[in-house]
Amino acid sequence: MVQVFYRRRGPQVAHLRGYATKHVVEGLEPRTLYRFRLKVTSPSGEYAYSPVVSVSTTREPISSEHLHRAVNVNDEDLLVRILQGGNVKVDVPNKFGFTALMVAAQRGYTRLVKILISHGTDVNLQNGSGKDSLMLACYAGHLDVVKYLRRHGASWDTRDLGGCTALHWAADGGHCNVIEWMIGDGCEVDAVDAGSRWTPLMRVSAVSGNQEVASLLIDAGADVNVKDKDGKTPLMVAVLNNHEELVQLLLDRGADASVKNEFGKGVLEMARVFDRQNVLSLLEERKRKQMLKKSSVR
Repeated sequence: MVQVFYRRRGPQVAHLRGYATKHVVEGLEPRTLYRFRLKVTSPSGEYAYSPVVSVSTTREPISSEHLHRAVNVNDEDLLVRILQGGNVKVDVPNKFGFTALMVAAQRGYTRLVKILISHGTDVNLQNGSGKDSLMLACYAGHLDVVKYLRRHGASWDTRDLGGCTALHWAADGGHCNVIEWMIGDGCEVDAVDAGSRWTPLMRVSAVSGNQEVASLLIDAGADVNVKDKDGKTPLMVAVLNNHEELVQLLLDRGADASVKNEFGKGVLEMARVFDRQNVLSLLEERKRKQMLKKSSVR
């Protein structure tokens, strides 16, 4: 058996068995002097020490971990030094498949975004789920980042693996200032995803029920009576998810409560089956008023 003794602040031992021409000692500090001795023990128990060998470790090499660490702590100076060193590719992903730009965009680190783009990062790269930096910034509500990414080639037409656009994710995030700017910049309001065939308005009906977001989308031309792959409308989805105030808004903005899905069910039946009592009362009261109005006209 061969034992390796190395000393810095105290004696430490590494054990080797068998024959080898080299051995890697892990856990050493960078830029540190170590002194080594080998103790060789024979099967009979006899042993001998080698002469002392002095070895100095060098500085830890810069890696992609340092790049992502600089972004995670929002350290502009460190990021610039790493990128100027030229030893790390700017678009190398972290263990989650995110590039440095994706992380900076998601966290709203505008200055880091600018540094990364100035060093040639690809603004249109996508992670494992198909999301790009623009989608992440839109969802998180970082308007300055969104604007900068658009000026440097990020596209509204990019789809993630589910077929969702940046506007779908912005609708989920609920940041009205971002959504308003996106609409003004020309993104498609009624883009449908690849699975349920949901538009951003349908996502609002399903996820958040946010009336302000819904109003922005409708004002921009979103179809309040669009149908998904099962024939459901935004109104039906809002009823199923018990978004009472959004149901009222959709009705006020032209949603048709008489539409049936592909199974022949309408919003009243859905509200009853899923015990959406407040929504059911709203729908029934609205229906009663409409009937009274029609009878008075006659």
